[in-house]
Amino acid sequence: MASTIPSNQISYTTLALASAGLLTTGCLAYALYFDYRRRNDLEFRKHLRKQHKRVSKTIEQEAKANEQGQKDKIRRVVEDANEEGFPKDPEETEGYFMQEVARGEGMCTDGSDPVDAALCFYKALKVYPQPRELISIYDKTVPKPILDILAEMIAVDPNISVSGSSSDAGHPTVE
Repeated sequence: MASTIPSNQISYTTLALASAGLLTTGCLAYALYFDYRRRNDLEFRKHLRKQHKRVSKTIEQEAKANEQGQKDKIRRVVEDANEEGFPKDPEETEGYFMQEVARGEGMCTDGSDPVDAALCFYKALKVYPQPRELISIYDKTVPKPILDILAEMIAVDPNISVSGSSSDAGHPTVE
């Protein structure tokens, strides 16, 4: 026989719903209180502005430090690549060029370090006989962030000659 007397135990479902309701009400009350203070308390607004300025300044300093760190890394990898040297034999040069371009394209697609990807394109540029033509190809095919890093690498290395028009390719320049 089943008992018709109600039990005095609270079900887990009721307890969970009550807890969720209490938590939601508390969060909503806090949000309303914060909004009220933000709108009406002058000192609180000043504190929020100071805090915002502090955070903005910190973010700006970190960005400058990261940029300087990247420039140092670019300078270091260019120097290392130049110290390693480049192949001189035409057949080796062609294979080296194809290998570095393929590595650079692979790094672009798999999300590797952009400096390493740009370094691959830089190494290919160093062995290419007409760097200006290759740069125009890079402009069309390489993603802009990597192209920007490559431009910094070219600026760091005084040995790459990319000046002059493409019409004088193959002709010696008279100075």
